Amino acid sequence: MITRKLGKHGPEVSILGLGCMGMSEFYGASDEKESIATLERALELGITFWDTSDAYGPHTNEELLGRTLAGRREKVFLATKFGIVRDPNDPMKRGISGRPAYVRESVEGSLRRLKTDHIDLYYQHRVDRTVPIEETVGEMSRLVEEGKVRYLGLSEASAESIRKAVKVHPIAALQSEYSLWTRDPETTGALAACRENGIALVAYSPLGRGFLTGAIASPDDFAEDDYRRVNPRFIGENFAKNLAIVDKVKKIAADKGCTPSQLALAWTIAKGDDIVPIPGTRRVRYLEENAGAVDVKLSAPEVAEIDAVFPADAAAGDRYASNMMGSVNA
Repeated sequence: MITRKLGKHGPEVSILGLGCMGMSEFYGASDEKESIATLERALELGITFWDTSDAYGPHTNEELLGRTLAGRREKVFLATKFGIVRDPNDPMKRGISGRPAYVRESVEGSLRRLKTDHIDLYYQHRVDRTVPIEETVGEMSRLVEEGKVRYLGLSEASAESIRKAVKVHPIAALQSEYSLWTRDPETTGALAACRENGIALVAYSPLGRGFLTGAIASPDDFAEDDYRRVNPRFIGENFAKNLAIVDKVKKIAADKGCTPSQLALAWTIAKGDDIVPIPGTRRVRYLEENAGAVDVKLSAPEVAEIDAVFPADAAAGDRYASNMMGSVNA
């Protein structure tokens, strides 16, 4: 697996990361044995940039990675996040906290669950509008000084928040949704702010929550507890409109001799040498398919062709339900 620099001053990481969220929550029933097999195979393939959060489970995803990495922690560049507050009595309820005391409390919990003495990349999962970002990042910077964290990141932050944060401490990465059907970092100015400051864009959901794989034919395919059942892009007329666009991507992929997933990931990689996609999967066969995207080389004319078929405003529907959209691009 080839590597890519995580921001101007960051470390080298595998050019393709692994989003681990779905191993614990949100996409139907999980199978720990299968998830561990996928993590083991990722190590074999050199996909060693792993992404988790204290909010996934909550907590159980970090615990899964902690168990899997016991005795070989040094093999993985490990990223986790804090800031989304889950209510154990209401799984759908979300809060956001960027209070310095909460930062401190969160990192200690993550270190314990991950069974490690340091976190390679620590993200603020969502910006807390009630706390100046300078205060939050200031506390995060103290974690770096103490050796508990190596690099700092933000997630779904606006250009303004990014510019404020870097005045306090260097930011290695911005994690935001970015894919053929979600181009928000381009249109909001967040990607431009990253490039001004030498910050990498870590693209989560680069396969559009599975939609860009071309394998989803109906919302009825989802388990009852799969959150895509309430995601606007997977509902009603939006689903049909988006499916028609994906059919065009499938044709380009067939002409290129790759799968739709590989084409979507290759497109993301080709959009800039400062972009690192972290497709999530809990199954070995999809992990191996995703890894094949590294061998799909797209020329500038081919990228332009894909952009023409799937322009920035092509997807129908918001990328989150209304109660969650308010927390992004803060």
